[in-house]
Amino acid sequence: MTTVGNHTTSTYEVHTISSINQLPEYEKRHIYSRLIPPELVERFNIQGDFTDRQGNPLWMLMAEKGSPVAEMKLYHQAGFVDPVLYGQITDTLNGQLHIMLYILNDPDSARFDVDRMPDGRMTKFGTLSRNLEAEQKAMEFGLAPGQVRRGLRMLGSAIQGFEQFVSSLGNDLYFAEPLYYHNAILFERYGFAYQKGMKLMGRIADGFSLDGDLVSQLDEATPFRRPEAVNSIRMRSWAIHDGLLGEPFTGVTMYKRIRISSGINTSPNTPW
Repeated sequence: MTTVGNHTTSTYEVHTISSINQLPEYEKRHIYSRLIPPELVERFNIQGDFTDRQGNPLWMLMAEKGSPVAEMKLYHQAGFVDPVLYGQITDTLNGQLHIMLYILNDPDSARFDVDRMPDGRMTKFGTLSRNLEAEQKAMEFGLAPGQVRRGLRMLGSAIQGFEQFVSSLGNDLYFAEPLYYHNAILFERYGFAYQKGMKLMGRIADGFSLDGDLVSQLDEATPFRRPEAVNSIRMRSWAIHDGLLGEPFTGVTMYKRIRISSGINTSPNTPW
């Protein structure tokens, strides 16, 4: 038996999201709180119990018993429209951990409504429908597809924390689902390899090469297909999001072994 706050915890061993979700609420919160980067808590002066000075909760955890999914939202202040951290993780069929979404938002940055249509319908980050006006403004502001605000530049510490979390569950491997091309490139740079999608990434790299078939399509037919995408990961991602490939950027799954870098780089020497 161990102690968490004023609670005595069980000795029930957990290795998966499903098994964590079987635990009492205070134990689940203790375990999942490891996924919150300490730098994030420090930057926004968030109290250790994840409430504000008036006692309002800042951290929402959805991790139901019987579910293989955990979802969390951490706010820097109660009632703010966007969390500074949004995460969703699940189990794979063989019990490995899979990051579905992990988003860090700068609440002091301008907001762009790429996640919703003017009538309020959700776009699912532009994968279901697209708010083209908001996307163009976001792109011109310097954001990448799917971003409603500028990020916090804490992905490195977030990945380090996730590896510690995975290791604490007795695992040495975890998976991630890049929603966009630029996500996959960022994951490469942090040592991820491809379970699925390496062929697609190779096709994209070839397409943006000197005589590649994608270069000729950067014809400014839309605001998202700009010639400078040849030498920009971010602008390539916008062009791909705009349908440059003739198909959505889907079916890519990546994995990372704890403390091991794959060394994969499908787009060497291409700046952000």
